Amino acid sequence: MHVIVYITASSAKEASEIAEALLKERLAACANVVESIKSTYWWKGNLECDDESLIILKTTERKFDELAARAKELHSYENPEIVALPILKGSSDYLAWIDAEVDPKS
Repeated sequence: MHVIVYITASSAKEASEIAEALLKERLAACANVVESIKSTYWWKGNLECDDESLIILKTTERKFDELAARAKELHSYENPEIVALPILKGSSDYLAWIDAEVDPKS
């Protein structure tokens, strides 16, 4: 199964650094960085509102656990948002490309 992974970051710089590392390690085939989003959330009993950046990654479910662990190592947050959503349908050529990029030896 293929998944889209969302990771929020404190800045565009941090998001770009995390995305680049995950790509270089072949944990994802593609990353998009949305430089500016407004996030509102509960944290330790307080309602917070912050400017953040969003990383959107395309990968396989098989790579998710390794990707999430590595993203946590690289991330500045105590508890970063790292969530995967299934890709229910997609271009067969694009999905095959994801497979080839995250597992180039197969």
